[in-house]
Amino acid sequence: MKSRNIAFLLAFLAALIYGVSFTVAKEVMPVYIQPFGFILLRVLGAALLFWGVGIFLKKEKIEVKDYPRLLLAAIFGIALNQLSFFKGLSMTTPINASVIMVCSPIIVLIFSSFLLDEKATKKKLLGIFIGLFGAVILIIFGKDIGSASNASLGNLLVLVNASSYALYLILIKNLTKKYHAITLAKWLYLIGLFMVIPFGFSELSVVNWESLPLPIMYRIGFIIVFTSFMTYMFNLFAIKELKPTTLSIFIYLQPVIASSYALLVGSDSLNFIKIGSTILIFIGVYLVTRKPKEAWD
Repeated sequence: MKSRNIAFLLAFLAALIYGVSFTVAKEVMPVYIQPFGFILLRVLGAALLFWGVGIFLKKEKIEVKDYPRLLLAAIFGIALNQLSFFKGLSMTTPINASVIMVCSPIIVLIFSSFLLDEKATKKKLLGIFIGLFGAVILIIFGKDIGSASNASLGNLLVLVNASSYALYLILIKNLTKKYHAITLAKWLYLIGLFMVIPFGFSELSVVNWESLPLPIMYRIGFIIVFTSFMTYMFNLFAIKELKPTTLSIFIYLQPVIASSYALLVGSDSLNFIKIGSTILIFIGVYLVTRKPKEAWD
C-alpha cells in the first residue's frame, strides 16, 4: 500500500475516533469531571504514554532553532485547542461541536494561503463549500444529543478550538519532516501539560474517584488512550504525506460519525436530511483530497 493511501487511512481512523469522542466525553463532563480537570487528566495520561513509548525508540534531539515553533505548536495543538474544546463541549451538544469543527478546513486554507503560499484551486474551494453546506444542513435539521447549558458560548469556544487546530496543522507540518512522530508528540504533550496545569489542577483535585461508575472510568480511559494518544499518532504520521488543507478535510467526517454513534446508542434517529448531509460531506472530502493523475505528491 502506498504511503499516501496509508496516510488517508490513518486520517480516517483519527476522524472515526474523534467522532465517537464527542458523545463519550460529553457523558463524563461536567457531571463527573469538570472540563479543565478532564483536560489535565487527558494531557497527563497522553504524556505518560508517549514518553513511555519513546523509551523504546532511538533518542532524537530537537534543534534549538525549532523550539519556538514547537512551543507554538504545543500552545495551539494541545493547550488552547483542548481547553477550548472540552469547555465548549460541556456547554453545547456533541453534534453541534462536531459540525462547528468543519470550519477548520476553511481556516487552514486561509492560514495556508498566508503562511505557506498555498494556492486554493477551484476544485478545493468547491469541495470545501459542498462539505460545509452538508454539515450545516446536518446541524440545522439534525436532532441534538444531550442538553446544552450555554450553546452560544459553547459553540464559540469550539470555533476557537477549530481555529487553533488549523494553525497547529500549519505549524507542525515542517517539524514532521525532521522528527519522528513519537518525538514530537512526547514534547508537545509535556510542554502542553505545564500549560494546562494552572487551569485544570483545582477541578481535577475535587474529583471523587471512589464514586465514579465503572462505565465512566472506561470512557475516561478511551479519551486518554484513543482520543489523545492514538489520534495524535495517526495525524502526525498522516501529515507527513498530506497537506494541512487535505488532512483538515477529514474533520468533515466527524458530524457523520458523531451522528452514527448516536444512532448506535439509541440517542438519535435517521432521516433523509442526515443521509443527504452525509452524501454532501463525502463529496466535499472527495473533491478536496482527490489529486490529478499527473500530479501525485
